[in-house]
Amino acid sequence: MTRALFIVDVQNDFTEGGALGVEGGAAVASGITELLEKHRDAYRVVVASRDWHDADNDNGGHFATDAEPDFVETWPKHAMAGTDGAEYHPAFDTSEVDIHVRKGQGVPAYSIFEGIDDDGRPVAQLLDELGVTDIDLVGIATDYCVRASGLDAVEHGRHVRVFTDLIAGVAPASSDAALAELGHAGAVITESSVLDEAMA
Repeated sequence: MTRALFIVDVQNDFTEGGALGVEGGAAVASGITELLEKHRDAYRVVVASRDWHDADNDNGGHFATDAEPDFVETWPKHAMAGTDGAEYHPAFDTSEVDIHVRKGQGVPAYSIFEGIDDDGRPVAQLLDELGVTDIDLVGIATDYCVRASGLDAVEHGRHVRVFTDLIAGVAPASSDAALAELGHAGAVITESSVLDEAMA
């Protein structure tokens, strides 16, 4: 097998104090850094995504501009290109990241598969080129971008594991529902300790 680690949207705006901060986001950032310090060799490639929205428009209706956000289809402004909120959380050491993906550039985007790398290549093409068969998934937020990324990875024929100790969600009920949906789709819902067990 050829395994990739997908790190979804570990950005300042999605961690505590950010525009759409979730509880536990900073802990996820530091936990991912620890994972990479211990288990970087487990992965052929490490891919990290960021929301990277336009600052001068509503990004295809993604930003609420004329009414209050409904937090389902419309959101407060967040992760705008070039702002501190769009940057990776400082506790996430990106030195081991091979591919940086930006998504939502002018349009709504949740899944990492909707993003492109710095050379404009879509994620599915990158996985094919690298022969990736298995994906471990971590990041923010469980009930939105992690969910969408996991479902797309399964749809693209990959074996997916979601590490529940390295994700954080907007709300408990919707996060639980997202994990149940991912499990039903075929993803393995587990913890990153399986990497320690594999080394034992």
